[in-house]
Amino acid sequence: MLKISFAAPGLPKTGALVAGVLAKGVLTAAAAELDRTTDGALKRAIDASGGRFSGKKNQILEVLAPAGLPKQRVLLVGMGDAKELSSHDLEELGGTAAGHLTASGVTEAAVLLGGDSGLPGASERAARYALGALLRSYRFDKYKTTEAADKKPSLKKLSIHLKDAAAARRAWQPLEALAQGIFHTRDVVSEPANVIFPKSFAAEAQKLSQLGAKVTVLGVRDMQKLGMGALLGVGQGSAQESQLVVMEWQGTKPTKQGPLAICGKGVTFDTGGISIKPAANMEDMKWDMGGAGVVLGLLEALARRKAKVHVVGLCGLVENMPSATAQRPGDIVRSMSGQTVEVINTDAEGRLVLGDVLWYAQETYKPRLVVDLATLTGAIMIALGTFHAGLFSNDDTLSERLLAAGKATGEKLWRMPLGEDYDRIIDSDAADMKNVGNRYGGSITAAQFIQRFVKKGTPWAHLDIAGVTWADKAKPTVPKGATAFGLRLLEHMIAEHYER
Repeated sequence: MLKISFAAPGLPKTGALVAGVLAKGVLTAAAAELDRTTDGALKRAIDASGGRFSGKKNQILEVLAPAGLPKQRVLLVGMGDAKELSSHDLEELGGTAAGHLTASGVTEAAVLLGGDSGLPGASERAARYALGALLRSYRFDKYKTTEAADKKPSLKKLSIHLKDAAAARRAWQPLEALAQGIFHTRDVVSEPANVIFPKSFAAEAQKLSQLGAKVTVLGVRDMQKLGMGALLGVGQGSAQESQLVVMEWQGTKPTKQGPLAICGKGVTFDTGGISIKPAANMEDMKWDMGGAGVVLGLLEALARRKAKVHVVGLCGLVENMPSATAQRPGDIVRSMSGQTVEVINTDAEGRLVLGDVLWYAQETYKPRLVVDLATLTGAIMIALGTFHAGLFSNDDTLSERLLAAGKATGEKLWRMPLGEDYDRIIDSDAADMKNVGNRYGGSITAAQFIQRFVKKGTPWAHLDIAGVTWADKAKPTVPKGATAFGLRLLEHMIAEHYER
């Protein structure tokens, strides 16, 4: 993990110095000071770029060993219009700088805020910059045993220099807790299915008890007694025993309103079951437990920063395998709610898991709201690509809060429709419902299925994160691979609206 520190202004003898440049090539106070130290080398470098570096957001210009800075380099990072910089923009600036430096051979770097660090809110901005750098530094490489040294990330330490370093450290503490939760999510989602399966995921969750969370694990017999036939049917073809993990963070005394319930789909590997998937890209299905991974990391982040809120995180953990004992198309299962489901396609398994998990959450905890996250449908990727997650909800206030949190954190949502016309598509001739509809509106009919397990009067939102859980290309704060999408927006929404 990249080591972050905060220090007083100065010119440390590190391998690289980082400073910002505003739109139209206007130097910030820190960059201007460096320019004077280097006898105008930075301004000349900007002019020599032929207009290709103009200070636009996240542009990079590197100046190697300018006069006055022996054996050092200066990294200029475009900031765009200072008046428009949001917290998320600052994180992206930090991530852009860290992403460039980690492949540069530099082991230590310093971000110079200079005279800008005396402005109101500078400590919070510095902490956000640090968060972006730390998030970008993540790398899942534990199984790379022969990687050449020059291919490994070089950047080990990043110091941020500003006038009130102590205030920045205080602002950094809850953000560092958030980053640790994100990294834990990325770790479990990145692990192969022979390492993370229902019981080993449950073991990861039990580590949260060390942070003060209450962790309960229900096995197959427990769920049989509860009547969770929908969830258990999905995992019955696997040698791995299904689990239901409940993580409770009680940062406040219980209230009449009840806790927030956050539920995650945890299919640790999805072959599709008897309705088996094509072989191509099936290895990606190790991250079909991305929703459960987010719930795990969210509860860790809340516990680490001692959030003043009562949250229950529930993860339905199964492995969907074809075998002599596997669920068959045409089988009818009885859910914990008492509703029966005709299983038309065994590859539409996540909604079966969530149906029982949501019902258990409502029966046991009487929550004030329920949010579920799931890598549920390929259809949502057809609709929204890999840039937004789908939001389905029965409550406008909850939807608005989630949409705003997504915008603030860069984890963008798009609200999709629900309605009786879609709901009728999953009516079954043989049972109360079937687990798939026709080929049209697949992400919507999947959400309609889940909604049948939401009790009347309970605010509910479903986030279909199938297109955003794994990144094929790196972004400023998200390396290629597991993203932990959804964790940040939920943590932000909780902090804004539900903490006391």
